[in-house]
Amino acid sequence: MKRTVYPPAVLLLTAMRLSAHHAFAAEYDEHKRVTVSGTVTRFTWTNPHAWLYVDTHEENGNAASWRFEMGSPNGLLHRGWRRTELKKGDPVTVEGFGAKDASDMANASTVTLPDGRKLFGGFQSTPGAPARRAPRKRSQ
Repeated sequence: MKRTVYPPAVLLLTAMRLSAHHAFAAEYDEHKRVTVSGTVTRFTWTNPHAWLYVDTHEENGNAASWRFEMGSPNGLLHRGWRRTELKKGDPVTVEGFGAKDASDMANASTVTLPDGRKLFGGFQSTPGAPARRAPRKRSQ
């Protein structure tokens, strides 16, 4: 059986590409702020990241469908989110950082829910992310 041996550079590039997959800077521009108000069409609570889909109308009157990548379900739970937080038809305002490829995709930072609450929705590496909370001590 013949074994393939890869040069160290190939292994390094592969490892860098994999680690960049979940990094904010790989896909989003921290200088490209977006704010979208519209109607939820779908909210998926899946690993490795939740996704929020919002239909809106742009300033020129054209309809647009935005996709917002969010943090992991576990991270969102720690920030006050629930799996059933948003439903199809709910009005929301999402602030975030636009995709580098200029598509209607962004990384959500703040989501204003129908009841007026604002929750952080991004990755741990999203600019403005709240500090991680220290684990609570159990009382005895």
